[in-house]
Amino acid sequence: MSAHADSAGRAGSVRTAFVPGARLSGWLERFSAAHGGFRPSDDDDGVRLLAADGTTALLQPPWPADGRPGRGADALERLASIASQPRRLGLLLVRRGGYGIAVASEGVIVASKAGTRYVQSRTAAGGQSQQRFARRRSNQADELVQAVAGQARQVFSGQSFEYVVPGGDRTLVDLVLAEPVLQDYNKLPRLAYLDVPDPRTAVLKKAAADACAVRIQVTDPAS
Repeated sequence: MSAHADSAGRAGSVRTAFVPGARLSGWLERFSAAHGGFRPSDDDDGVRLLAADGTTALLQPPWPADGRPGRGADALERLASIASQPRRLGLLLVRRGGYGIAVASEGVIVASKAGTRYVQSRTAAGGQSQQRFARRRSNQADELVQAVAGQARQVFSGQSFEYVVPGGDRTLVDLVLAEPVLQDYNKLPRLAYLDVPDPRTAVLKKAAADACAVRIQVTDPAS
C-alpha cells in the first residue's frame, strides 16, 4: 500500500488489485456497496470511478485493444470484455535474487523456468573496498543478465506470444531484453511493469494471472 496526495496536499492510501474480466462485475458490486455507489468516467488512462464517500478507483485493461475492442453497452462492460479476450504473453521477471520466465495463455502458464541468482547489495564502504564491491556487484549483475537471457531464449523458443510482460527490477529487465539472443522478443510491445518480489514459482504463477487481469488502483480519501 502506498500514499497519494490530494489537491490539498493530504495523503490518502493507494492499493492495487488485479481482477479477471469475468469477475469484474462482482468486484464493481462490492465496491459500490462498500462506498455508497460510484460515478464512472472513461478517461484516457482507463475507467475512473468516483465513489460517494470520496474513494476513487482507476481501472486499466491488461493490454490495448489493438483492433479488437471489447463489447458492451458501456465502458466498464467493454473493459471486462477486453480483459476476457484470449492473449498469449511472455513474462520476464528479474530481481537481484532471482528470475522467473514464462509463456502464459489466458493467465495459465504453458512453459516456464524460475531460478535464483545473487547480486550483492550496494555497500556504504569507501575507498578501495567500495571499488572492489562495485566491481564484484557489476560482474554479478552481468552474469545474471547473461544467464537469464539464455534461459529466456530456451523458454520462449518454439512459443508464440503477442506481448512481453516485464517485472521486478526495470534496469535488469531492460538489460536482459537487450541481449542479442533476445533481439526478436525485444521488438515486441511491452505491457505494464509488475511489481514482484524475488520471482519464485508461486510468484511467477500469480504474475501470469495478474498480467491477464484488470489492474485496479483504489485511492482512499485523505483523512
